[in-house]
Amino acid sequence: MIRMILAFFSLYLATLLLLVGSGLFNTYVGVYLTSLSVSEIWVGALMAVYYLGLVLGARTGHKLIIKVGHIRAYAASAAVVTVTVLLQVLISELWVWLLFRFVAGMAMVTMLMVLESWLNEQTENHQRGKVFAFYMVFSGLGTVLGQLTLPLFGQMEYEPLVFVGICSALCLIPIALTGRLHPALQVPAPLNVRYYLNRVPVSLTVLFIAGMITGAFYGLAPVFIVRQEVSSEQVALFLASAVAAGLVSQWPMGWLADRVNRADMIRINAVILTLLAIPLWGWWSAPFWALIALACMLGVLQFTLYPLGAAFANDNVDPDRRVGLSAILLMVYGLGACIGPLLAGMLMQQFNPNALYIFTSLCAGVLAVFVRTQHISGDHLSQDAPTSFVPMPDTLQSSPIASVLDPRVDMEHDVSHEPVPEELLAPDGDAGSQEPEEHPPAGEGEDPSAGNQQQDGADGKDDAQRVHPG
Repeated sequence: MIRMILAFFSLYLATLLLLVGSGLFNTYVGVYLTSLSVSEIWVGALMAVYYLGLVLGARTGHKLIIKVGHIRAYAASAAVVTVTVLLQVLISELWVWLLFRFVAGMAMVTMLMVLESWLNEQTENHQRGKVFAFYMVFSGLGTVLGQLTLPLFGQMEYEPLVFVGICSALCLIPIALTGRLHPALQVPAPLNVRYYLNRVPVSLTVLFIAGMITGAFYGLAPVFIVRQEVSSEQVALFLASAVAAGLVSQWPMGWLADRVNRADMIRINAVILTLLAIPLWGWWSAPFWALIALACMLGVLQFTLYPLGAAFANDNVDPDRRVGLSAILLMVYGLGACIGPLLAGMLMQQFNPNALYIFTSLCAGVLAVFVRTQHISGDHLSQDAPTSFVPMPDTLQSSPIASVLDPRVDMEHDVSHEPVPEELLAPDGDAGSQEPEEHPPAGEGEDPSAGNQQQDGADGKDDAQRVHPG
């Protein structure tokens, strides 16, 4: 383990520094603007446009890397992030901040593409899972440490922004001085949206709603906790506890997800998340220790929705098209993260800061109603289902290049870039009117023995998620 960390230490260190700055900035914006009595809609919008930049900047970043190379693209992007952050010290107009955050999102995803493509290029297939796991740990650790640095700044003025700028500049050093060879950039596979909509509509819904919940949390949870009249140390502890709990819980959650029906597990997760958020609706004044306990439990549930949904999707897509699947899942998650902070901000502005967790309950409630095992036909189960659960980063701090780090994909045989045969694009019968068959519903999350039985009885037929009317 130590040897692997040392082998990629420069890349992991750059990731850590980058995410420390990002984690601090997201928390600082909510706390600072709340202290100025700025509308929650503005706070949500700042987070939304940042995520939009992450989603839309992948293609621009790819072209930049091809044109000037990895180190130059990384250096230029780090400079852009640093400048946009420091300009916010000089310029206070919020509409200009929106532009800065969008540009910073585009630059950030370029930096992440450089780091992830480097990891992928120099990782052997049998090490892919471990390398990806350590990358996720350093990403999560950076986010947590960034939030915990908030109490170091007594006044919520320009000092945190300067520190974020310093982190953005420092993350240049490990990359500029690395002795590693430049990697070959993986060309993003064109996405045939129709194929994935036909195969995994349920998983796409899970990822979209998970993005809404997570985006709203990162953008507006600082506003919520500040309005509880707590200290800056308590603000940092509340946010860091939720993120850390979500990070640590992914391994035990993965153990469980590989042994039970995944559709049921997602639904149970959503039901519990709906109920656990109710005490934070503002009906009663909770002591701080109770807020921390709820933050940890909510973090476990909301930050494991993404990897659960991804595992659910991988069970129902052909192994040779999983690179494209990972990319579209990340895109759908990012779109949800753009919309979530805006909707939650509107609710908080209309009612009160506690409406953040009313929004969380509503999103999770929709998921609990939508994901039902008896409504999933499982007509496109992959031959290797159930696939292994793989821990995923708890934020959108990733890029489409991360899809090839997923140990469930095989780059040597992946055909995501090739046209999809028409028979795979056409709906299999009347998916909206047929009732499920009498046998137990095949789907993601069956235990290994059940998955093999379903495969044996399917005569090699591909399977997929299909939603039937209740």
